[in-house]
Amino acid sequence: MLLLHRTVVLGLRQACRLKSTPSKLCIQACSTNDSFQPQPLSLTSGDNCGTRRWKVMGTLLGLGAVLAYHDHQCRASQESPRTYTKEEVSSHNTPETRIWVTLGSEVFDVTEFVDLHPGGPSKLMLAAGGPLEPFWALYAVHNQSHVRELLAQYKIGELDPEDKAAPTLETSDPYADDPMRHPALKVNSQRPFNAEPPAELLTENYITPNPIFFTRNHLPVPNLDPDTYRLHVVGASVSQSLCLSLDDLYKFPKHEITVTLQCAGNRRSEMTRVKEVKGLEWRIGAISTARWAGARLCDVLAQAGHQLSETDAHVCFEGLDSDPTGTAYGASIPLARAMDPEAEVLLAYEMNGQPLPRDHGFPVRVVVPGVVGGRHVKWLGRVSVEPEESYSHWQRRDYKGFSPSVDWDTVDFDSAPSIQELPVQSAITEPQDGETVESGEVTVKGYAWSGGGRAVIRVDVSLDGGLTWQAAELHGDEQRPRKAWAWRLWQLQAPVPAGQKELNIVCKAVDDSYNVQPDTVAPIWNLRGVLSNAWHRVHVYVAP
Repeated sequence: MLLLHRTVVLGLRQACRLKSTPSKLCIQACSTNDSFQPQPLSLTSGDNCGTRRWKVMGTLLGLGAVLAYHDHQCRASQESPRTYTKEEVSSHNTPETRIWVTLGSEVFDVTEFVDLHPGGPSKLMLAAGGPLEPFWALYAVHNQSHVRELLAQYKIGELDPEDKAAPTLETSDPYADDPMRHPALKVNSQRPFNAEPPAELLTENYITPNPIFFTRNHLPVPNLDPDTYRLHVVGASVSQSLCLSLDDLYKFPKHEITVTLQCAGNRRSEMTRVKEVKGLEWRIGAISTARWAGARLCDVLAQAGHQLSETDAHVCFEGLDSDPTGTAYGASIPLARAMDPEAEVLLAYEMNGQPLPRDHGFPVRVVVPGVVGGRHVKWLGRVSVEPEESYSHWQRRDYKGFSPSVDWDTVDFDSAPSIQELPVQSAITEPQDGETVESGEVTVKGYAWSGGGRAVIRVDVSLDGGLTWQAAELHGDEQRPRKAWAWRLWQLQAPVPAGQKELNIVCKAVDDSYNVQPDTVAPIWNLRGVLSNAWHRVHVYVAP
């Protein structure tokens, strides 16, 4: 009891030393005279006032604790906050080093909050060691007063005002003028920049937010002036050639469509596990979906005097991105697809209601629904109709599939057609490989898509490596026959078999032509690691 008595008195005396603090609470606390001498309290049960004295003691104890805490707060507010450099913050990105984040100029240690995060620990961990702003921009629900009040409890200091941004690259570097990117992106290469969204964000939304849309660049990103931009369209005759400004393109009827883009190398990392391939180690995120708007290519070609030909012909695209030798990125599609209004090929200038971001082709790119991403040429500078497909390296010497028996000594690129429409595809985004899931029920999520406008009609999911199957629930826009340009998101909630300590989760999609994914990677392996669409598998543990 003596210890309790001293706690109360010390709390009162500490509060009384804050006479200069402007806080109302500090002033009220200091109205107690420093000469206050506590009298011994009789707490014997025989005294009729005993109960009242216990209550008084409890009240004083509580008051003393409050005042002592307020003393701490008042003192803290009068001291300069500790400052940290961005480098120091970035080193705190694991539970072992503690999880720090920044918002504005403030630094927070959110280690204890990670497991309490409503969106799950993995979402918050994406910002570990860095700023929260890019993620709050994606999820505006965070930018509210009660969230900021909650975050304030974890503040540990301020960013050093003299901490400058990382030095810029030399101006001679062709990549020095590349745009800023979202920190959540999983980078596969910096120069040229290639990155994919993390799996846990990929299927959070049917429409992929622009900042985390997967990025596939082959060359430095050009910085183009929209006022001086011109698109050159070679006409059927010299007099019919067009030189179009952005304003000229705006005069064509505006067409909008939702389209999924997928890189030919999506899921290449799974082929690498079978045998080494050449190419970026894409996981399951080299795919994204956006709402595109622009002029239909068929309308522009018609104005340039083009029409369908009885002989094979190709529409060739050339970008304004180029290497140091001046070689630009190029690709082509068949003229029959380009001229078909039902194919809905666009010269797009908007992405999700906004001008194209620089990484995604500003000011104009090609969008070819149902076709591999490599034909969706960005920063479009030139369009022409030719008797043969583009002579670009990326059309003739890349993005082709071969037998598993073909190696780099025997490959003949002329013997295989260029990839256009992609095969049926699906992948699991939740849970992720190696995670621990709760016993009772498991939720499995993912995406499914097929090229050529073929609709996904079913996604089968197995929890036991493919021995038994359950049909997942499909979400997303209703798909039109032969014009299913966008993916379907899917979800399955299923009971975890009693006694299971591990689950081997597998998914496979079926399209409306009854194409289905192959069960293993080895039979479809190829030296470039493209067209990787075997059953997707994740192995997880079940919590005891």
